[in-house]
Amino acid sequence: MKASATDVKNSFGKYLKKCTEEDIYITKNDKIVAKLVNYSDAGEGTLFVTESNAAYNYSGKRMSYEEFINLTEDIEERYEFIEGEIYLLASPGVNHQVIHSNLYKKLLLWFDGKKCQVFSAPFDVTLYNVETNSKNVVQPDLLVTCDHRETTNEKDRYMGIPSLVIEIVSKHARSRDLVTKLNVYLEGGINEYWIIDPQKKQVLQYYFADKQDCQLVVYRYQDILKSFHFEGLEIDVSEIFA
Repeated sequence: MKASATDVKNSFGKYLKKCTEEDIYITKNDKIVAKLVNYSDAGEGTLFVTESNAAYNYSGKRMSYEEFINLTEDIEERYEFIEGEIYLLASPGVNHQVIHSNLYKKLLLWFDGKKCQVFSAPFDVTLYNVETNSKNVVQPDLLVTCDHRETTNEKDRYMGIPSLVIEIVSKHARSRDLVTKLNVYLEGGINEYWIIDPQKKQVLQYYFADKQDCQLVVYRYQDILKSFHFEGLEIDVSEIFA
């Protein structure tokens, strides 16, 4: 099935559903530039976008970091690039946004007047994996950086390593947040990773020390979440899901 980039953007839900039945060939000026296919990730539906523009000669192959940057530099859609694969990010639902808003307000208040800065998606974070000699580009729902003043490049793009990243799990990308991104953040040098799980109303908190020691704490509804990295940062878990 063919669909214009504008139609896909304006009716994303329709093509998201249709994608489970057949591939969607995305066109610009009547020319096929990308293919949207259903990608099975541990039994859960995830979107995978493959570039078919002749300029990239990509069809059926993995994409390089440089090709990904060229492809997404001037488009508005949100993508992540993980181990050579592109993921088109769906718009979050109401519950996701409520949780995001609750957390964002608390983080903004706590970090007000401090050196570190709170950022919210869409916000690209580029992380290097030494083990695979590759770069990944992710968009955490929320993140805290303490190095953005020194690591923002000439294109106003952040190229540093956040001290804290937060993902709110969605049912369409559950395994990616729980498994795939966990490894990306570990190998990328992130200090602390919070996984907010609306389904179970709990928070998984990972703390990485020199990419070797990994600590995990599970916080449930009535617990008080305490940051490993930022001493004094405490949040009532029930208020996250309020």
